[in-house]
Amino acid sequence: MGSAATNNLVPSRDRVEPGSINIQLGAYPPTSTSDKVDASKVAEDIVNAINEAVSKKDNAAIATLFLENNSYWRDHLGLSWDLRTLKGGDKILEFLKLCPTPLTKVQVDRSTAFRAPKFGNIDAFGDVNGIQSYITFETGLGRGEGVLKLAEVDGKWKIFTLSTVMTELKGYEEPVGKRRTKGVQHGGDPNRKNWKEKRDAEREFVDSDPTVLIIGAGQGGLTAAARLKMLNIPTLMIDSNERVGDNWRKRYHQLVLHDPVGYDHMPYVPFPPNWPVFTPKDKLAEFFEAYVNIMELNVWTQTNLKSTSWSDSKKEWTVTVEREKEEGITETRTFRPRHIIQATGHSGKKNFPTINGMDTFKGDRLCHSSEFPGADPNGKGKKAIVVGCCNSGHDIAQDFCEKGYDITIVQRSTTCIVSSNSITEIGVKNLFDDDGPSTEDADLFFWAMPAPLFKAQQVKVTKLQNANDKETLEGLKKAGFGLDAGPSEAGLFIKYFQRGGGYYIDVGASQLIIDGKIKVKQGQEISQVLPNGLEFADGAKLEADEIVFATGYQNMRTQARIIFGDEVADRVGDVWGFNEEGEFRTMWQKSGHPGLWFMGGNLAISRYFSRILALQIKGVEEGLIK
Repeated sequence: MGSAATNNLVPSRDRVEPGSINIQLGAYPPTSTSDKVDASKVAEDIVNAINEAVSKKDNAAIATLFLENNSYWRDHLGLSWDLRTLKGGDKILEFLKLCPTPLTKVQVDRSTAFRAPKFGNIDAFGDVNGIQSYITFETGLGRGEGVLKLAEVDGKWKIFTLSTVMTELKGYEEPVGKRRTKGVQHGGDPNRKNWKEKRDAEREFVDSDPTVLIIGAGQGGLTAAARLKMLNIPTLMIDSNERVGDNWRKRYHQLVLHDPVGYDHMPYVPFPPNWPVFTPKDKLAEFFEAYVNIMELNVWTQTNLKSTSWSDSKKEWTVTVEREKEEGITETRTFRPRHIIQATGHSGKKNFPTINGMDTFKGDRLCHSSEFPGADPNGKGKKAIVVGCCNSGHDIAQDFCEKGYDITIVQRSTTCIVSSNSITEIGVKNLFDDDGPSTEDADLFFWAMPAPLFKAQQVKVTKLQNANDKETLEGLKKAGFGLDAGPSEAGLFIKYFQRGGGYYIDVGASQLIIDGKIKVKQGQEISQVLPNGLEFADGAKLEADEIVFATGYQNMRTQARIIFGDEVADRVGDVWGFNEEGEFRTMWQKSGHPGLWFMGGNLAISRYFSRILALQIKGVEEGLIK
């Protein structure tokens, strides 16, 4: 894909989260040269060999089924209570010897056509043929699912990648389908409560404490609460907003999700089939409110934390909250939950720079993007500056432009740009769309891929997307807009996973930049804020009636420090970005501080990892995690 648009993009020079690993590109094995392959038989033979080794407790025999050096086992709670990715036979053998919950049985999964064994491409957008099959497995504690990818080397089929993901704990299965509850208690007790009375008591925690307190009722809090509900863990979400969904409802006027609907479904209650491809912010807010009612989740809005403390001896928190029940009427409650989930987003406090002269600005508004309510509808003749060129910066600049402002966007480094069309028609095509598999099947496929291989795949995806966006990318460069192709030219996903930002999914602002309707000030730091605008390091000055800093957010750990104080935050590991195995750091797993968990990410990430988090809390509560 040697277009000018791709060749002239630079690798991302953007920051990573502190201590995050810049994952190296993984290598795929040679393609199979076989003319005819019975994929089902080959997969069964490998699975039978695993089961035979399991029955003999022969870990070395399992390890020999993998490619010696270029192979991976990705385990999300399947055989351990951790998120792990092991590369190579030696690491895999070491993992098997130490894992606390070894395999007891593995089976080929043919429950859907997508899951059944098949011979074909195992490189998604590449040219490596092999065999892919979904599996189910059991351990002494639970059941799970995974994906098996096989490569043919010297005429022999070996495991290239294997993923194992716990989906349920034995004896604590979710009450869905044939296990659903009756929902009624028939006759005999004249004092029995009806459903509404029970729900009101549950929601108010009249005579009990929540086992889990969730701070935040956005997609992270909601999905975690739903998963915990299914595991019978009493959970309360608190949120300072007036209504569930206000975290979206109160954002800038034109905000629409840039991800397509197939990627964004919520667990248990997917969006209906007539839902638009791109969800407007207020529509998503309404859905969140409905989700709370449908899933019977407990949430207190207009509620703030007043104090928190942790007891190492009792293994519990003491938390005091203040809740506005009615206008002018507040209630103070003290709870002793065993777990707190910080679901305030995968980012921390707003990254609002302090610049000389800010207090001298005499324009209409100077604020962070999180505080921006929308451009003045009568903005013709006004001037605005947006500092920052990721999703929010572009959306806000587009809003200003559409309202008639003279608008300039300030880009200090470079930005990874991908059109919305390329995301839907290339990036997630045939996986998270109406022609793809079920959401469960797609999630399992997506997260089965080890990070180094995913990064290598995304290099190819990015080339295809950039070729599709060639005209836009070339137009942006001519307009003086700085572009990059993400870390190692691996594009948007890797940039998001590695640093949480630095990209824009184009929904219209790029063409406005190309047309000169949004002007660009590129590559210069701001030296000072003037009473009527900004001055830059090169001496240039821009006038403005409004200045919006779309400068993102800090590490989520910074928010933990604000909420819980230094003693707690100092025990917590760095949040987000990759560790040395290519797994996310600290999110959805043990944080370094007992009883404190971090939950965040977009809707798709929240959907998958909410179950990972909930199962660990259930394991702690049932004494399964030591």
